[in-house]
Amino acid sequence: MDQKPYQSAEYEFEAALGLPEPLPPGETILWQGAPDWTAMAKHVFRLQWLTLYFAVIVVMQVFSVAGSEGGLAEGWSSIALAFFLAAMGLLLVGLLAYWSATTTMYTLTNRRIVMRVGIVLTVTFNLPYKSLKSADLKLYKDGTGDIPMQIATEDKIAYFHLWPHARPWRMAKPEPMMRCVPEAEQVAKLLTEAWLASTNRGRMETQEIQVEQAGVQTA
Repeated sequence: MDQKPYQSAEYEFEAALGLPEPLPPGETILWQGAPDWTAMAKHVFRLQWLTLYFAVIVVMQVFSVAGSEGGLAEGWSSIALAFFLAAMGLLLVGLLAYWSATTTMYTLTNRRIVMRVGIVLTVTFNLPYKSLKSADLKLYKDGTGDIPMQIATEDKIAYFHLWPHARPWRMAKPEPMMRCVPEAEQVAKLLTEAWLASTNRGRMETQEIQVEQAGVQTA
């Protein structure tokens, strides 16, 4: 099994859902899920604020045309154009949120986190638990939540390779983040349990190796 902090590659097909290759013996899937696209549109792409912004622009255009010499009778086309452009902008942002969510798959196993992301180019990030320094949880009122993770090693993933699955504004040392996860509190609990179990297992394996080495030296 690859023990690097992360793995990035392009795959034309998946050996299993969300996984670029079959799991090795002893590794099992604990949870799989994708972001909620409506929560993605609201919390990541801020679609509600964009809607308000474009609505203000259209209303201002209406007042501007109404106060002009020709009035609404002659200036209705400019209002229609403003409305059309606003609708197209909101549609594109909504589609971006939908595609970002539906092309993503997060997988928790008993050994690592696998993030398959990418709309056009599919990229898979492999995060063994031993490479993680910490993980946080940000819950939203709709029950979804974000789970950002700090990488313990000096290796890092480029921010724009991760986006939008990255903690905002952490440019110098990007933090992978599972975005808008349904039932995020339960997923975070499962992640914590798997992380602790993996850490304890790693310590036991290290102790066994040290004991074996000590036995060889004294023989």
